[in-house]
Amino acid sequence: MRTDEHTLDTVDGPMRLYEAVPDGQAKGAVVVIMEAFGVNDHIEDVTRRAAEAGYHAVAPDLFHRAGGGVAPYDDFGKVMELFAGVTDDTLLVDVDASIAHLRAAGFEDSRIGIVGFCFGGRVAFLVAARRAIGAAVTFYGGAIVSPSRLPFPPLIDEAKTLKTPWLGIFGDRDQSIPVEDVEKLRAELDRANPVPHGIVRYDADHGFHCDQRPAVYDEAAAKDAWRRTLDWFGRYL
Repeated sequence: MRTDEHTLDTVDGPMRLYEAVPDGQAKGAVVVIMEAFGVNDHIEDVTRRAAEAGYHAVAPDLFHRAGGGVAPYDDFGKVMELFAGVTDDTLLVDVDASIAHLRAAGFEDSRIGIVGFCFGGRVAFLVAARRAIGAAVTFYGGAIVSPSRLPFPPLIDEAKTLKTPWLGIFGDRDQSIPVEDVEKLRAELDRANPVPHGIVRYDADHGFHCDQRPAVYDEAAAKDAWRRTLDWFGRYL
C-alpha cells in the first residue's frame, strides 16, 4: 500500500486530500468522509483500511475554508470553529473534487463509493441523494431526520430521490439519533424505494466505530459494521 497527500483545487481554495492506494489492481475507489473532528489519525487509518481491502481510497479535508486541521474529541468549541464556511453546497463541491481526482485515476462513477462517519455520515447520505455514484455507507449520521447541534438542515425529504445505493449503520444507544428517527428513515426509504438501501442497528453508542474513543468504541459492532460496509461496496462497486 502507498499513501500520499495531495492538494486539490476547489472554487473556495486549496483542499488537502489524504490518499491510500492498494498494491496491485484496485477493486474500485472510496471517498472517506471525516467525523466532525477532521481528517485525524483515525480517519487516515480508516482510509488505509479501505486500501487494505483493495480500494483506492481518499479522505478530503472539508475544513479547508477555516484553515484545515483537526479538533480534539472533547472540544466542541474548536469543532464549531472549523465549520466556518461549511454548507451542503460547499460539501458537494469538495466531494465532487475528490470524485474528479478518482476519475482522473481511472475510475468511473459507478466504481466510486463513499463512506462517512458522524457528520460525515450525513454527508454520505447527502451525496447519495444528489449524486449517482456506485455506493454509499453512513455510520451514525446525524441531522438526516431531525436537526442536530451542527448547522445543517434535515435531509429526510430527499429519501424519495435517493440516486445511489445506500446503507445506514446506527447505534441504538446513540442519544443524538433516536431509534425512532432511524425507523422513520427506514420507513420513508421503504415507501419511496428509489434504489437499493438498507439500515442496520447495533446495541452501541454514537461513534462506536472509532477505536480511538474508548468510552464509545464497541469492537464487535465496529468489526461487523466494517464487514457489512465492505460487503456493500463489493456488491455495488
